[in-house]
Amino acid sequence: MSAPLGVILAGGLATRMGGGDKGALPLGGSTLLGHVITQLSPQVSEIALNANGDATRFAHLKLSVIADSIDGFAGPLAGVLAGLDWAAKQGASSIVTVAADTPFFPSDLVAQLQLAAAGMEHPLALAATPDPKRGTSRHPTFGLWPVALRNDLRTALNDGLRKVVQWTDGHNGKLAMFPIGQNDPFFNVNTPEDLAKAELML
Repeated sequence: MSAPLGVILAGGLATRMGGGDKGALPLGGSTLLGHVITQLSPQVSEIALNANGDATRFAHLKLSVIADSIDGFAGPLAGVLAGLDWAAKQGASSIVTVAADTPFFPSDLVAQLQLAAAGMEHPLALAATPDPKRGTSRHPTFGLWPVALRNDLRTALNDGLRKVVQWTDGHNGKLAMFPIGQNDPFFNVNTPEDLAKAELML
């Protein structure tokens, strides 16, 4: 199966970290974003960064920077749409998204998402982990998304839809289940305390 394009979702406001670019925070001799890029690069054919504002602040990364086309911080789905529009221009059929604040996601993320969506006309899958309380915890910023559904997503966003799982469930999206070992692979950095924990996890 060919490697899809990768899109790192970094369009959030990072309010719990005091604003600014959360991905630029230092972690283990690199940055949060640096770890995400290192983890994603072997799994995809090319990476773009979904971020809003002045794109030149990411020039040192030498990545395509794509902004949301839906105004008003419409959440992760706006970043997914931006990624799908970018991928369409590349002639690609799908993208895999990851979050810019989640440095330890699985090294087989893409392979397992593709496996979960195998056989679908428009492969669509989200990552998930077991949850002792809810049974399953879905990770909506980690997904495989088909370019063929980008205009459907655009319409949904323009109609006010914001919940990722509401849209994926409407298209029979699958789940790729990942085990939780010693650490949650989808642990994300939201607070200074989380960043300190991530240093220990490294």
